[in-house]
Parts: sequence; C-alpha cells; structure tokens
Amino acid sequence: MYDLILSNVSKHIHLTREETSLFISVLKHRRIRKRQYLLQAGDINQYENFVTKGCLRAYTVDAQGQEHIAMFGLEGWWISDLYSFLTNTPATQHIDALEDSEVFSIEKSDLDRLYDQVPKFNRFFLKLLQNAFVAHQRRILASISQTAEEQYLDFISRYPSIEQRVPQSQIASYLGLSPETISRIRRNQVSK
Repeated sequence: MYDLILSNVSKHIHLTREETSLFISVLKHRRIRKRQYLLQAGDINQYENFVTKGCLRAYTVDAQGQEHIAMFGLEGWWISDLYSFLTNTPATQHIDALEDSEVFSIEKSDLDRLYDQVPKFNRFFLKLLQNAFVAHQRRILASISQTAEEQYLDFISRYPSIEQRVPQSQIASYLGLSPETISRIRRNQVSK
C-alpha cells in the first residue's frame, strides 16, 4: 500500500525504519470518486496530497465560468493548492478527480512535526518545491515563446500518459489553447 509513496521519497532521501514508520503514521488514505472534490476554492488547504491511483486536476474558474487547469496529478505525483497550504489562506483552486482516485494526504500540522522530528524531510519537500518551480517556469516560458503546436507536442512528449487519460478539452485548458486548436494540430500531425 505504501510502496509508491516510499519509492517517491527514496528518490531524494534515505529513511531509517523508525523514520519510515513515523512517516507512514502521518499519512491519511483517502478515496476520491470521479468528479468529487479533494479541495474547493474558498476552503483552506490543510493537506499535501500524493496520488497513488487515478488522475486529478487543479483548476480555477474565471468570471465567465471558464475553467483554467493549473496542473494534473497522476500516480506518483503530488498535488495541492500550495499557496493556500503555505499561507493558511483560502484556496483559489479547485482540485477534483477525473477518475476514481486514491491519495495519501499529509496534514500541515503533521508535516511540520515531521520536519522537526525527521529534518531530512525538509530537504525532501524543498526538492519537491524546486521541481515544481522548474516545471512552472518551463510552462510559462513555453506559453510565451512557443507556437501552439510546439506547446502541444512538448506536452504530449513530456506527459504521454495524460493524453490517453484526459479529454482533449482539458489538455487545451491546461495549455491555454482552444479545443479546436488542439484538433487542428492533431489533424496536421496525422497528415504528416
């Protein structure tokens, strides 16, 4: 049950048996049905979430009711509204399940205790933040310097499993493109 999250942690830090037991003790296993919220905008995000099964998305909704996807979360990925989590302010994003999903959630107070009792977790979560920042920066640069086709092709080469699991309209939302643009790009790729 814990193999995936422990494998994720072991990519960056080595835990003793006691540290592993402490870490497992703070994990809360949660099942989220398809279309069910893990977090709603306006609520304060109290958890960091590690996806063990399924696919989730974090998104905002603008004044016109248009959804804008900020991130996806597949097996082996972390997902949360980090701003809300770190500042203890209302979330600006919704997180819901695109498939029946399961996550391990770590409550902020437990994470703070983990930082104190196992200081190497500071390094682990710092590494996660660094990776998130790099991905965020890469996404911003792509959106201002690449064509729609280059953005789409980069996305599907970087995240091939997402394209198979989420609707085209959601990929378009993530990339800031219209579904029609994605359809045109796909047609052009088939005809090449």
